[in-house]
Amino acid sequence: MRKPLWLMSCWLGWSLCLSACSLLAPKFEQPTLSVVGIELAGGNLLQQNFRVKFNIQNPNDRAIPVSGLHVTLDVGGEHIAQGQNDHAFVVPALGTVDFDMLISANVGLALLKLADRMDQHADSLEYQVSGMANIDLPYLRALPFHQSGSFSLKGH
Repeated sequence: MRKPLWLMSCWLGWSLCLSACSLLAPKFEQPTLSVVGIELAGGNLLQQNFRVKFNIQNPNDRAIPVSGLHVTLDVGGEHIAQGQNDHAFVVPALGTVDFDMLISANVGLALLKLADRMDQHADSLEYQVSGMANIDLPYLRALPFHQSGSFSLKGH
């Protein structure tokens, strides 16, 4: 008779521990990181710089500390640029933060790769920005992102 009582005590203790852990575990919704814009920021014949503007929306009731960001830019299906930002910032609880970073590209090489597509009288070129935001929280270390869009090739 003692064995079933011991098993029930262990089961009850285990159940209470799991219940307590579920109350302590933070409920966390994934933040949304999106690209707001991309613009040419200067350069020379061999290298061009692009300013990529981002927005992070935090749906959680606690702030999110971002410790860095790594970004790649593909245009017309060709990898042309990448960059890294190690400037830390905090996204406030239930808030948003806009920030931008410079990424560098070998545009000469990219233009050679894209010349066929641009020569086909296209109105725009497709781009993809992807990467990873480094988050400084114990339950979230990295926030991957990916966004597609297009550049207009016609003057306004």
